[in-house]
Amino acid sequence: MLSYTIYNHPTSTQWVTFVHGAGGSSSIWFKQIRDFKKQYNILLLDLRGHGNSKNAIQTAFKQKYTFESISNDILEVLDFLKIEKSHFIGISLGTILIRQLAETHPQRVQSMILGGAILKMNFQSQVLMKVGNIFKYVLPYLILYKLFAFIIMPKKNHKQSRLLFINEAKKLYQKEFIKWFKLTAEINPLLKWFRQIELNIPTLYVMGEEDYMFLPSVRKVVENHSKSSQLAVIPNSGHVVNVEQPIHFNQIVLNFINAN
Repeated sequence: MLSYTIYNHPTSTQWVTFVHGAGGSSSIWFKQIRDFKKQYNILLLDLRGHGNSKNAIQTAFKQKYTFESISNDILEVLDFLKIEKSHFIGISLGTILIRQLAETHPQRVQSMILGGAILKMNFQSQVLMKVGNIFKYVLPYLILYKLFAFIIMPKKNHKQSRLLFINEAKKLYQKEFIKWFKLTAEINPLLKWFRQIELNIPTLYVMGEEDYMFLPSVRKVVENHSKSSQLAVIPNSGHVVNVEQPIHFNQIVLNFINAN
């Protein structure tokens, strides 16, 4: 089972579950914990191979990595803790896992907050994935990860986010990185499905105005999914909005959760 940390609230019965992205860990939510635990029960997860969810090598080889199987890892923790329903907050690739969980188990998802959401791979990101696939067995994974981090978060004010994710990625194994990277093979048809199908679950997209790779596609989806979806764009922020603009992020998200 995944490694997890909980913060129990003395009176609230509602849960907020935080899901990090690829190469990160639950530590990326350090700027959210203080504000959110004042109002809600909190569940922090380390996805497989990340943070404290390191697998034994023999186990890692046997595991099949799909978005559905990894979202089921999250469900396993919810079941173990007897959490029937939760608000979910994700960042980057974590948003795909939350949406996948909502597809298969919508009754477990009270609301979705998708930060730095990935809904479509633009031309640059498609090229990035192809380069990664060509060199993933040749180059040390950290070189590829640093390249990805600089392309996705290129500006000076994105430096904290870049360093945080690079430092967390250092804790991965090469084989673990490759298994996660292979998930990109199934990402395009999955994202196409997400763009087409609107779920009847309150959804808030929180994007940085400088998230040039992913913001345009999110704008289009919110226009088409206007019954359930809202978009908040945070100024002076790139892809990892919860780290770069935590005060704005926390305020926007808590207001949304309080209303749902």
